[in-house]
Amino acid sequence: MTVQVILELNVKPEEIENCRKWFSTNLPDTRGKKGCVSLVMVQNQDDPSNLMVLEQWDTKEAYENYLGWRGERGDMEVLGGMVASEPSIRFYDSFGV
Repeated sequence: MTVQVILELNVKPEEIENCRKWFSTNLPDTRGKKGCVSLVMVQNQDDPSNLMVLEQWDTKEAYENYLGWRGERGDMEVLGGMVASEPSIRFYDSFGV
């Protein structure tokens, strides 16, 4: 069974366009990683600085391996400079309904 991952980011307003460019460049790598089933990124209509990455992975471990790879590359530091607060990552299983 796959795991749903929700990454929520609150981007500094002045960094929204830089963030868009960064994700446009980097998300193809994510989508190509072993275990990534699907990924979409959405922007809050009422608060454009609030972004969510909605992901489906084969396993939580596959996502954690991917996240470790991003950390080793220094991507988390780059992204950290664009966000206003600590990102939230949540993991969900299907509720079976």
